[in-house]
Amino acid sequence: MGYHHVDVAGIDPASERPSSKRSSAGAAGLENVAVNRYEAEPGEEIPLAYHYHDDQEEVFYVLSGTLAVETPEGTHEVAADEAFVVEPDSTQRAHVPESADERAVALGIGAPAIDDVHPCEPDESGE
Repeated sequence: MGYHHVDVAGIDPASERPSSKRSSAGAAGLENVAVNRYEAEPGEEIPLAYHYHDDQEEVFYVLSGTLAVETPEGTHEVAADEAFVVEPDSTQRAHVPESADERAVALGIGAPAIDDVHPCEPDESGE
């Protein structure tokens, strides 16, 4: 058995990101799931680009504020205590709208924890 207590506030945010991203998966020694805490101000994006994953499933769980997730079907607003699931091969881009009144704090969870991200243009299907 193994246990890990992780102080997420003590994790340095990733550099060169449009928002604050703290990855607790590495600090906890997780190999099968990615767990990130994002803090984004109005107008900031969470990912580096509109993208899709080959095999990774993602879920964004919003702790506070509102997150907008753009997809080919339209933009979905995800409020506090709501989650948005992105299946593999589904293009998306999460951000906080410029018109928002406050920052959003969200957990981004992906499994398996693999680097299979593909940046794409908003009109690409991701297939």
